[in-house]
Amino acid sequence: MTDLLKIPGVGKSIKQDFIDMGYQNVEMLKDKNPEFLYQKLCVLKGGPVDRCMLYVFRCAVYYANTEKKDPALLKWQNWKEV
Repeated sequence: MTDLLKIPGVGKSIKQDFIDMGYQNVEMLKDKNPEFLYQKLCVLKGGPVDRCMLYVFRCAVYYANTEKKDPALLKWQNWKEV
């Protein structure tokens, strides 16, 4: 069973993207590089993916790595300028 849907901004389609890239749960995202995840997804999809996915990946990695989460950082759109 996956807990990826607990990540803010992750719905069924992004959950499936994570699974397709080999990440079955939140724990597997700890210490990952969001830019690497984005590039991996671009390769998987066969071309450029909407840049917003990078922001979702930044949020997801933050979620996986952070015990006491800042509510503002649980919104993927707040990860544009990192």
